Amino acid sequence: MSIDLTDKEQLTKYLKSKGLLAKQSLGQNFLVDREVLEKIVEAAEIKTSDTVIEVGPGLGTLTEELILRAGKVIAIEKDDKLAKLLSSQFCHPELDSGSSIVNLDSGSQAAVRNDNLVVLNSDILAVNVPELTGGKPYKVVANIPYYITAKIIKLFLTSENKPESIVLLVQKEVAERICAKPGQLSILALSVQAFGEPEIVSVVKRDSFFPAPAVDSAILRIRIQNSEFRIQPEDERELFRLIHIGFASKRKTLINNLSAGLRIDKKAIADIIKSIGLGENARAQELSLEEWKKLSLILKLK
Repeated sequence: MSIDLTDKEQLTKYLKSKGLLAKQSLGQNFLVDREVLEKIVEAAEIKTSDTVIEVGPGLGTLTEELILRAGKVIAIEKDDKLAKLLSSQFCHPELDSGSSIVNLDSGSQAAVRNDNLVVLNSDILAVNVPELTGGKPYKVVANIPYYITAKIIKLFLTSENKPESIVLLVQKEVAERICAKPGQLSILALSVQAFGEPEIVSVVKRDSFFPAPAVDSAILRIRIQNSEFRIQPEDERELFRLIHIGFASKRKTLINNLSAGLRIDKKAIADIIKSIGLGENARAQELSLEEWKKLSLILKLK
């Protein structure tokens, strides 16, 4: 691309020339900070052998960096106009004859516009990840719409074919919640930490975007754990059912929530909680993931 879309002046001119506006309904905020862009790419640790899924590529600012480094990039864009623009802007004249449109089973279309880029015009939440990746290893790198952050993370972490890592530009507060320690844990944090190790790579100020969002952001990296350390599929449902019951009422103690939700006598629940070293007044946010696993295992054997 001959223009720098991380330059706000060039970006606004480009948007005007294409008759585009950032759609609030799709959570579109374009990154206009070259340093942040470089930090995202660096955090992803991309190799030439990697397949990368990018969610919400927008104008292709991040896409351009990804296709220079990865073996294959699958860019998934919900906005019809942006998807068409993205597929055309990376179509080099010498590759025109080799370009093609692939019709997918979901009814979406994928434009193959480069040796290593596929643009998929689809809603990420409607995508079948194992089919898209063919069951092969991949990484996720994206500047995602904030309003569906949790849903996107859940999509990949609960997939049969989980990514090797996830690097996302997300709302700072959400990144902090995901990386929380016992005492401040939430269902979201436990859901992520059950499958990977999250960390905040860098905080990103709101003026790094156009239009600027109302909050600051953060680059969040989640390294997915090796299969032998993951929760086994047969235990996953029970564990998270228990966690949801435990968090049912934040004002109540864990004993009260579990007793009511599981319909088990309070004395019996209290004895189980004590057996793993917790006090009677313990609350759901205080338990570590390992303590939730122990509780789940004990209750499973009851």
